[in-house]
Amino acid sequence: MRNFKTVALSSIFLYSLMMKLYAKHQLILTVVVVSIVASVVTGLATSRYVKGKPAVSQSPVPEAASDSQPATEDFEPGAVIATEERMVPGNTDSFLLQTAVRSDPIYTADMVASYTQDELQNISVYEKCNEAVVNINTQVMAVNWFLEPVPQEGGSGSGSIIDRRGYVVTNVHVISDAYKIYISLSDGTQYEGRVVGTDAASDIAVLKFDPPAGVELKTIAFGDSDKLKVGQKLIAIGNPFGFERTMTTGIVSGLGRPIQSATGTIIRNMIQTDTAINPGNSGGPLLDTSGRMIGINTMIYSTSGSSAGIGFAVPVNTARRVVSDLIQYGTVRRGVIAADYVQLTSSIASYAHLEITRGLLVSQIKKGGNAEKAGIKAGTEAIRYGSSRNSRIIYLGGDVITAMDGISVATLADYYSILESKRPGDTVKVTVYRNGKYQDIQVTLTEE
Repeated sequence: MRNFKTVALSSIFLYSLMMKLYAKHQLILTVVVVSIVASVVTGLATSRYVKGKPAVSQSPVPEAASDSQPATEDFEPGAVIATEERMVPGNTDSFLLQTAVRSDPIYTADMVASYTQDELQNISVYEKCNEAVVNINTQVMAVNWFLEPVPQEGGSGSGSIIDRRGYVVTNVHVISDAYKIYISLSDGTQYEGRVVGTDAASDIAVLKFDPPAGVELKTIAFGDSDKLKVGQKLIAIGNPFGFERTMTTGIVSGLGRPIQSATGTIIRNMIQTDTAINPGNSGGPLLDTSGRMIGINTMIYSTSGSSAGIGFAVPVNTARRVVSDLIQYGTVRRGVIAADYVQLTSSIASYAHLEITRGLLVSQIKKGGNAEKAGIKAGTEAIRYGSSRNSRIIYLGGDVITAMDGISVATLADYYSILESKRPGDTVKVTVYRNGKYQDIQVTLTEE
């Protein structure tokens, strides 16, 4: 109000002064000029105050909604993993994910004044996504002293609701050996879940629970992990040590990491992050600053069992394809080469008079299969290999696979990790060692 009084008094003073100094025609011109100046000053004064609060028009954060028109929760479609509706075999649910995520939040002027931009970003992601993060607890079957089966508490972890009908994505190791799975939501309600499908090669599992009619589940949409950059900010939400919906922040520490899981499977292209990931975070979402899932927290590197600043997540672009197959078929359809292999060792190489000691020896191939059609050669000399209890017949003299699509193959884990992203019908370049020479063979993959 003081600004308005000041402008008014200034106008009166100028007007009085002009009455004394100028002629009538000059006075009219001056009054017009003074009125224009007063209007501009008044507009600037009112723009700097909104109900006694600082204006936020120049802030990069969206403006607050007016009191007369309260903000509404707008929803936008989440990232879907199919372009058409497909029916899941044995299930009446449609394959197309039904997701809805909250749009960017509306900040009030008080919030802008109270928090930093980074804090507002963290608050935004948590408010958008925390209700879509679930706590997963399992029961496993044990045997008591009388050799009777008895249920006991199993493991626990986290998961993300990716579909409003109750589909949840998590890790396979979170639900391993479980005969009952319980999914707890943010409001405290608990549902019994069932397994839709699991994929040990990527450590991804899809669960399903049935929410009551009228319950609107919050979901987390998929982002794009191919666009990640080292140094980019990341946010994790999970249930470490049973503390539900805990949020931690960090950055992308590395990309494309090949990591061996507890089962010996190598998962390629893992995201490395220093975001605190502890027991109980497994299966939870790794998010970008827009609240989109860009990874599934899977494992940590630690000598103590707690976070040491080195965590790994399955990239969401891998999860997108795996989840698609699990919902449609209950398993992941990967391309394979119809052959049996023996991982080469120095002793086998010495016995077979090979000059190389790393690779996969092709022991047998399926008659009429894609390996035979491509011209891959199997072994012809049968020998017994292994200890007396675990020995088996293998065949020497065949090709040794040393690379696929230019990626070195030294172990069976290498072989399976390369095929992890391949579909039936894809063509791969297989490099084999034959008769002392290397040659490339094009093989069209078939379904397992």
